[in-house]
Amino acid sequence: MPVATQPGETDLLIPLPGAEQVDPYTVHTHYFGFTVPEARIGAFIYARYQPAFPLSQGGVGIFRGLDNLALLDAEHHDYRATMPWPQTGDGAIRFVNGLVIEALEPGELLRVSYRSPDGATWFEVEQRAITPLLARGYIVPGEEDHHAAGDAQPGGIEQFLQATGELVLRGERFEVDCLAVRDRSWNQVRVELPGGARPHPPIGWTPIAFGPELALNTAGFEAPDSDPAWRGLFDVPDDAPTHYESWISRDGEVERITEVRREVLEYHPYLHAAVRQTLEVVDESGERLRFDGEAIAMAPMHSWPNIAFCDSVYRWTAEDGRQTHCTYQEIWHDTYQRAMKARRSR
Repeated sequence: MPVATQPGETDLLIPLPGAEQVDPYTVHTHYFGFTVPEARIGAFIYARYQPAFPLSQGGVGIFRGLDNLALLDAEHHDYRATMPWPQTGDGAIRFVNGLVIEALEPGELLRVSYRSPDGATWFEVEQRAITPLLARGYIVPGEEDHHAAGDAQPGGIEQFLQATGELVLRGERFEVDCLAVRDRSWNQVRVELPGGARPHPPIGWTPIAFGPELALNTAGFEAPDSDPAWRGLFDVPDDAPTHYESWISRDGEVERITEVRREVLEYHPYLHAAVRQTLEVVDESGERLRFDGEAIAMAPMHSWPNIAFCDSVYRWTAEDGRQTHCTYQEIWHDTYQRAMKARRSR
């Protein structure tokens, strides 16, 4: 199947309900990020809108290195659980915590900025598209079983960008010049259940880009025959699909990824997320690509109440020796967390 695109106007799509009833679990989201690999810094920028109430939540987490075991180990953390609906207009979304999302050229060029209450931490980063604005379906297994009904049709996007700008972190200045990925959803119904809407192994989100000439992304779990840490906790047949929402872009030409094999070689001893792994993909033309990945920064971040979520900065190495850096994100639910905690205490 071809990979669909979304119009740039969806960048600012955060609809409020009219007279119709809206499922209280309906959400819109924005995710942005950037990295400063030479300083082992990653930035997690997230906004979540709940139109049924209406209120918003979200903010900024900036982390450094691998020894972040709690949210507040991050170099800067300003995520607010309850905020009023943001101000909109003039192509921008403005939150009361200082986060601003601007669509300078919808679908092509965005600017994300933030300033902490004390002014010691701030950034202004422009992000220009290097891939099309690709349409995305559901990102959490089981979410498609609770989709919005009626006119509130769900949707989403993924896109790679060149991010440039400036970060000041508690008074220390860094230049930002990296490849970044963004995603967003609208009118998705995400129920907050222990164990998730549908029990599943940890899900890894593995965006990788070397530039417009090669960018790809896939979401899914480790190969069942690789002796993953989740083996025995979830009933997943060896021949079951392990990936979804998988695509590859070469100079703007996008096609599906048809096969994915992800194998984790090492887990973080306390956070439990992958710190070393391999990713093999096969595209529609039959070309096989392999990447070796290693985390250089990682931290738990807040995003959803009933999941564990780790963001990280990964260094990916292609078979020809080229290297790049991007976020790697992983989520799991309580069944896996308890099992990993028990193994750690043995």
